[in-house]
Parts: sequence; C-alpha cells; structure tokens
Amino acid sequence: MRDLVVVVPDKDTEQALTGLLKRPESIRVRPIDFVIRVHPQKDPGCYHTGHELAATSRREASHALVVFDRAWEGAPSPDAAVLQREVESRLRPSWGDQCACIVIDPELEAWVWSDSPHVAEALGWQGRQPALREWLAEQGLWPRDLPKPPDPEAAFRRAVRQTRLPPSAAVFRRLADTVGVQRCTDPSLLNLLSVLRRWFGEALAPPR
Repeated sequence: MRDLVVVVPDKDTEQALTGLLKRPESIRVRPIDFVIRVHPQKDPGCYHTGHELAATSRREASHALVVFDRAWEGAPSPDAAVLQREVESRLRPSWGDQCACIVIDPELEAWVWSDSPHVAEALGWQGRQPALREWLAEQGLWPRDLPKPPDPEAAFRRAVRQTRLPPSAAVFRRLADTVGVQRCTDPSLLNLLSVLRRWFGEALAPPR
C-alpha cells in the first residue's frame, strides 16, 4: 500500500509537491511512497469534490491530502481556515484521522518567495543587476519591510516575464528541488510540513 494520495488543482502544484516529497531528508520525514491526482476542475474541484477523487485511492493509500489555493473566483469564503475545515470534514468519513487539507493563501506562488539564493536562480535571475529582491522593490511589488510580496503571483509573473522564462510547471519543480524549507515562513507550507512530519516523521531510535 502507498503512504499517501494527494489531490491538487494543477500541474504547477503537482510539480511543487513532487519536488518536496522527493526530498525526504530535507523536509525531515522518511521516504514517502505517494501518488498525486490532478483534479480536472482545478481549485473549485478540489474544494467541492476533492474528497471524492481522493476516495478512489482509499484501497491503495493510507493517508490523503487535498491541496489547493484560497484565491479563486467563486470561493465560498475568503478565510483559508474555513475552506480547510470544510474539506477535512468531507475527507474524514473515508480516512478518519489520516487526512488533511492544505489551503495555500492566497495561491501557490506564495511558496516561491524566500531569502534563498536558489529562488533567483530558478527564476532565471542569476547574474542580473539589481538583485531580484531589489528589482521587485523598485517595481513596487515587494516592499522592503515585508517578508513576502503582497501579491505573490504578480511578483512571480513579472519576474519570469523580465527574464523571458516560460512560467511553466517546470519552474515550480526547480524551486521545490533546490530551495530549502528551513527558512520558510509561509503558514500553509509550514502546516504541510507539520502534517507530513506527524504522519511520516523518522521514528526515534529505541533506548539502549
């Protein structure tokens, strides 16, 4: 049996999570045998019927995650915690305590931004002047007194447009493959790591 099935809204999120889950030592868990299902109806589909898509893997996986963005047109609440609770209530009849929902607030690009130099490299900014952080500040997209851009998607799109880097799922995979999580401050990513460590953390060595 697999350890985990993950339901996501798009290829970007699929690649980001694949990169994270394939680095078990970096995120401080044991190796995880997982499968990721992309919901054809994107974020609304994950919210409304993500539990149904996860349930199709109930016999092949012991744990389930549903991951999607908070910011989508028609979302029933602007509160990520409300969306999370509602989806988890739908998951529990099939999965009990072995399930969770992660709502990224406001969207996946919030996971991109950290002070790691690998961010600039993944976005094609290596060797450019001014540095990416400074350039985004000059563009009014990342005030210097904030840990992340207020609109992370707009900052991401502007940066890759400047470097002429296609904003594809491969960018999110490169970021997940190279950027460490130790300096992570995003609440949804911290929540994800907490869930994964609770389920798949390395067992303590028995006392001698």
